[in-house]
Amino acid sequence: MNNKKNSKGNFFTRKQFELLIVCVTTGFIIGYSYNQAKDNREAGAIDSELFEQEDSYREELITQQERNKELTEELNTLQEQIRKYEKSFASNEKDYKKLVEQAEDLRLLLGELKSEGKGIRITLQDGDYDPKSLNPNDYIVHESHVFKLMNELKISGAQAIAINGQRVMANSYIRCNGPVITIDGTQHPAPFVIEAVGDSETLMASLNLSGGVVDQLLNDNIVVSLEENQKLTMPKVKVES
Repeated sequence: MNNKKNSKGNFFTRKQFELLIVCVTTGFIIGYSYNQAKDNREAGAIDSELFEQEDSYREELITQQERNKELTEELNTLQEQIRKYEKSFASNEKDYKKLVEQAEDLRLLLGELKSEGKGIRITLQDGDYDPKSLNPNDYIVHESHVFKLMNELKISGAQAIAINGQRVMANSYIRCNGPVITIDGTQHPAPFVIEAVGDSETLMASLNLSGGVVDQLLNDNIVVSLEENQKLTMPKVKVES
């Protein structure tokens, strides 16, 4: 009886052992499958994240490339504008130089700049009075004579003019008071010495034209003397504050 019980007990023990082996094996397979699936899911998530990051970098790269293209086009446009400005400046350089020279001439006429250079000196004196004449004013220098002479000098290119050492501006007023003339409030008696800075040959030629200013002054009984001067100096006008 005891042998049967032991044999039966041993049988159940083997069954249980086999069942245990089966359970362990099944558990291992299930665990392995679970871990494998988990690894696959994690790997898939990582791949998805890397793909999204790569896609983001790709879009950023495309954006930067487009921006670089825009900047390149803008740079080319600006360079083209600079080339146009340079060509325009080169073509108009002579005009700019001429404008600067004209501005200098205007400043000289306005008396804003000191004037120095070659020129001419004209002296106007009252004529010898003829007792037979009814009007003694026919023998003295008037402002009309001075104006006539000054206008001719300006037309002939005089850069600066002075009367009896007083610089004459473009807006100066000259008025005759008997034997004296008043220039900007300052009286000057005869003789009147008019100096003009400029091309002396041109100035002399314009005054000595037949029927010109000198002839007209002589016809008005004015004594006129002309003199070329190698160097004339005229200070700039002092503006009262």
